[in-house]
Formats: sequence, C-alpha cells, structure tokens
Amino acid sequence: MVPHEVIMNLRGRMAKDIIGQQDIVDKLLLALLCNGNVLIEGLPGLAKTRAVKGLAKNLDAEFSRIQFTPDLLPADITGSEMYLGETSANRFEFQPGPIFANLVLADEVNRAPAKVQAALLEAMEERQITVANTTHELPPLFMVMATQNPIEQEGTYPLPEAQMDRFLMHLYISYTDDLSEREVIRLVRGEELSGRPKSGPEEAKEKLPAIQQDAIFAARDEIAAVTIPEAMEDYIVSLVAGTRRPKELGAGLAKYIQVGVSPRGSIALDKCSRAHAWFNDRNSVTPDDIRGVINDCLRHRLVLSYEAQADGVTCDELIHMLVKLVPVA
Repeated sequence: MVPHEVIMNLRGRMAKDIIGQQDIVDKLLLALLCNGNVLIEGLPGLAKTRAVKGLAKNLDAEFSRIQFTPDLLPADITGSEMYLGETSANRFEFQPGPIFANLVLADEVNRAPAKVQAALLEAMEERQITVANTTHELPPLFMVMATQNPIEQEGTYPLPEAQMDRFLMHLYISYTDDLSEREVIRLVRGEELSGRPKSGPEEAKEKLPAIQQDAIFAARDEIAAVTIPEAMEDYIVSLVAGTRRPKELGAGLAKYIQVGVSPRGSIALDKCSRAHAWFNDRNSVTPDDIRGVINDCLRHRLVLSYEAQADGVTCDELIHMLVKLVPVA
C-alpha cells in the first residue's frame, strides 16, 4: 500500500478503540507525521491514555509510559550510569531510562518538579539526553505524548512557557455524545468478555500486523513535498502577527492578549497545515487546512492578560476572533 493508504488504515484501527474522539485520533496522527510532540489535556476518564496506547499498539514501535509524580528524579526518565565493580573493564555502564522509546507517554506531566521537566525538555527539543557529560541520541522515530488534568492543580508544577512552546500541538479532549457513550460501554463490556486467552485460528484472526516505521517516514517525505502557496504563507504570517500586534486588529482583541505567539507557532502552522492537506489527499495547502489546525497549534502559545482571565475569555475564543479579523491574502 502507498503511505496514504497505510496511515488511513492506522486511523481506522485507532477509531475502533477510541470511540467518539475522531478529532483526537486525527490530531495525534498529524503530530506523528510532523515529527512533533503533543500535550493532551482533558478531564479524567476521557481516554487520553487510551488514545496514546491505541496509537502505540498499532505501530511496530517501542512504547513506554512514565507516571509523573512529585518525587520523580531526572534519572528516572533519562537513565543513569551504573557502577559495575572494580574488576570490570568498564567500571560504569549507561543504563537507558524509559525515554529511550519510540512513543513515550508522559502521564500527568505537570505533577513532576522542574528538574524532571527540564530533562524531558531536552529530549523533546534536541532528541538527545546528556548523562555524566555524555550525549545519547534518541531513536529516529520519537514522540512525547504528555497528558495533564485541567481541574486538579493541588500539588502540581505548572509547565513553564518555554516547555509549552516545545509541544507542536496542544489538544483538548472533551465528553463524547450520548450515542458514542453507549458504544464506549459496549466496547469495554466486549473487551472484558473477550479477555480470556485465545489461541489458534481465533487469535490469528484478531491480531493484525503492526504498521512498520518505514511507512511513517515515507509519509513524512510525501508531506515535505506538499506545496504551500505564497498567499497561504502570508496568511500564516498575518495570523501570527495579529497575536503580536493585536491593536492593529482592534481594541477588543488587544486587551485580552499579553504575549503573542512565538516563531515556533508559525513553524507549527506550516508543518501541520501541510500534513492536514496531505491527510485529506491534497498536494497544496488551502485556508481550510490552516484553520483546521490553528487552535491546536496556537492555544498553548498565547499568554492571556488579566482582563481575559477576569472576563472568562479563553484562548480558543481569541483564536476564533483572530481568524474572523485576519483576511485571507
């Protein structure tokens, strides 16, 4: 199969396990195809962890899960130098930590202290970690998928703006509709009933072959070839500039934005809009592709003013205002 067909096959597999959250499935795949990291935020029980595991189990890739807690140490993530004894040829040997996987689930990332978050930051941005003055490269296919709970802030360490900016996308996951809720109940019930061990033809029938990493790299090559017209580049630049100079678009927007989007926001929009076009079987970016990813690429890069917090204005509402005010070139 061609790369697009393989990714659509992966999309279909994930949708069977994650009911009613098709947008999250699509955005996770976009982040993977863009070689980026993603932060997933939502209330407990909304399939944040399940979505990440659903991606991992269908890929021929190593998966690791790190439960972030206040007593976690950087070495618990990166690994450490182990002493082998005086008689060993090499007295110390590096033992890799769970960060040395293809897909890393950082569960409740905001519960870890600053030192641990800094260690994760190097891995996300540099695709390497440094232990005992030695740099260790991470796998070519590498993606951090972090989750956090928006309602429990006691005993947490809010992610600094510098680390938030390292996430390619910030996804919100919400409640499903009533029909999907019923399907979720049936899915979990079916999984419990089929939890008994299987063997022979029945097992072979249910087990699908994992999708190879080469398919992801091939898809990335095709996405790199997707064209973005100069008018669309100007549109991206105008959208980002509107967050930095909101007064030019009107006082209603300006009073709510304290700090605008960094250049990483422009880069994220370029990458994700090209992937969005490819995902929808197009070879050129349109305004709909940019609008389809703008919230996920910019919501965590905007710093709201006190007035916005006092008036209950959200980043998504501001981005909606921005899209209405900025014309397509």
